[in-house]
Amino acid sequence: MNVATSNTQLLVIDVGNTHTVLGVFQAAALRAQWRLATSREQTADEYGILIHNLFTLEKLPSTGISGIMIASVVPPLNLVLGEMARKYFKIEPIFLGPGTRTGMAILYDNPQEVGADRIADAVAAYEKYGGPCIVVDFGTAITFDAISEKGEYLGGVIAPGVGIAAEALFERAAKLPRVEIREPQRLIGTNTVASMQSGLFYGAVGLVDGILDRLCAEMGKKTKVIATGGQAALVAAASKYKPPVDPSLTLDGLRIIYERTQLGTRHK
Repeated sequence: MNVATSNTQLLVIDVGNTHTVLGVFQAAALRAQWRLATSREQTADEYGILIHNLFTLEKLPSTGISGIMIASVVPPLNLVLGEMARKYFKIEPIFLGPGTRTGMAILYDNPQEVGADRIADAVAAYEKYGGPCIVVDFGTAITFDAISEKGEYLGGVIAPGVGIAAEALFERAAKLPRVEIREPQRLIGTNTVASMQSGLFYGAVGLVDGILDRLCAEMGKKTKVIATGGQAALVAAASKYKPPVDPSLTLDGLRIIYERTQLGTRHK
């Protein structure tokens, strides 16, 4: 049951270590989406003004927002975003965390350890694609989240992201420069930059395919793979699994979970 109506607008915010993604839903339709750098120094006023400006650019009425759902893996920003929501939207936001009505059993040893964005990914993937499935999220880390055929969150794998690998090479090797992460024109680089780009790109592809080989062998041949995150389109296209790239997966998960929390409130 979808408790949203055609006039309902929901603001969802996914706060990651590197990027913050915002989206506005009208019922189940994503009307706008923005990707920003995560800044731990921004104040509630700065976030409020920035979000209002984004609404203005998209010609969206900020007064039409009736709910705010947030997934954050940067705890220092939670108080800031809560203050922003109350001051600029007159709304008490819902933070995805322990006790949130997600509709998904979390089979982690300690469910509180699972990042909010990973739960949102898992909920959306199962709702949209069915199970069993694996979500590969290309963020600061590359995470693999496994969801059973019955819709249970089984756990997953966390590996270093491509950006982390690139920064480690730059910081720890004196003669290696900071490079743009992209698909190289050829496998064998003929200069330092091209060689690094080849190693970073094909290293990520090999990592993803190697882990997916093992996960799919354990979960079964019917397992679906879905990719999301900032660098998903770059790496997924070179993977032998060719997973569909769903850029709004986390935002969809936040919308679905928000609707379930509202449904639970109505049934109390």
